[in-house]
Amino acid sequence: MTTFSDRVVKIAQMIPKGRVSTYGRIAKAAGGGAMASQSITAILGKAYDAGIKSIPFHRIVYADGRIWIDDAHRARRLALYKKEGIKLERDKIKNFQKVLFNFK
Repeated sequence: MTTFSDRVVKIAQMIPKGRVSTYGRIAKAAGGGAMASQSITAILGKAYDAGIKSIPFHRIVYADGRIWIDDAHRARRLALYKKEGIKLERDKIKNFQKVLFNFK
């Protein structure tokens, strides 16, 4: 049996290139309740610090299609979105419903 955190990391890694998912969808797919989405960033950050460098942070967005981006990561993330064909308009995904990935 895996922990919720283990499932979150594995699910986040499943988001394919050119697609995005939300914190809430990841939490739900991992078996979490309504408030579990608030823990996703912390779980993934700890996993990254522990050596799991394959987490596609840029593919995880807010429920309304907004992206989380700060000055330290802006250039790298914008380049990743461009490379994957994800179009942005003012830090929000322009074609959000089209690129939203559904876990099965």
